[in-house]
Amino acid sequence: MRLPLIALLAAVGTVSPALAQSTTATPPDAGSAAGRAADFDPNGDSITIGAGLVNLPDYEGSNDNRWTPAPGAIGSYKGYNFTLAGNRFSVDLIPNRPGDTIDFQAGPIGVLNQNRSSVDNIDDARVRALGKVGTAIELGGFVGVGKTGIITSPYDRLSVSVSYRYDVNGAHKSGIWQPTVNYFTPLSTKAAVGLFVSAEHVGDKYARAYYSISPAQSIASGLPAYNARGGWKNYTVGALGTYALTGNLLHGFKAVVGGTYTRQYNSFADSPIVSIAGSRSQWLGAVGVAYTF
Repeated sequence: MRLPLIALLAAVGTVSPALAQSTTATPPDAGSAAGRAADFDPNGDSITIGAGLVNLPDYEGSNDNRWTPAPGAIGSYKGYNFTLAGNRFSVDLIPNRPGDTIDFQAGPIGVLNQNRSSVDNIDDARVRALGKVGTAIELGGFVGVGKTGIITSPYDRLSVSVSYRYDVNGAHKSGIWQPTVNYFTPLSTKAAVGLFVSAEHVGDKYARAYYSISPAQSIASGLPAYNARGGWKNYTVGALGTYALTGNLLHGFKAVVGGTYTRQYNSFADSPIVSIAGSRSQWLGAVGVAYTF
């Protein structure tokens, strides 16, 4: 499960750089949430590190969940943003300047995809019998644009991005397109909420690696043989809340809680590992603590 885990971990720190990089020429109403957020120091340098527990499906399309620890870090230095979230690392190579309300984004991205790379964490004996898939190293890039000051205050943020990754390690030998929309807003100097929606489009080789079942695998697992095709694989929607335990959203410890819903569809939803052994719908939950300095 890449996207839900990534999005939740990244959101642990997203509130800090976004608020830190935002300034407004006209002071907002001091009695509003925007007015309370204006107390932040508009210094663009910020680093957040976090760790938590994530309850996630055993594999893409599973109806069995397990708990696993999840580290993460996100930051901004001299206008350059970076994110290390679980199995993903990305860097925005277009610097942001203090006072900018439009944020253009572009840079490299890398993902370590370990979906079904081990059968030890899979409860369903039929899926275990299919065997493991090698670890995929997916490298690529992303472009996007964000706007600060959209709806609730000069500090809320809406961003749209699309990324492309390709497996260079030979596990699935395929490309992945991933459009994403994120929105977050501070409720006060201590609390913020975020929402996101994303989808994944994958190639035929990805579908065959993770969703197809060969005749030999069918005999071993008892699941019917199946030939999956590439296309739009799933969509995910999620929400997150964070609250500063010490200091505020720009400094100190914060608690984070969130969840996502993912829906498999098209050829992927019809695969026996989803329709028989798993579920078209997956839920993920996360709780954690982060520190911003």
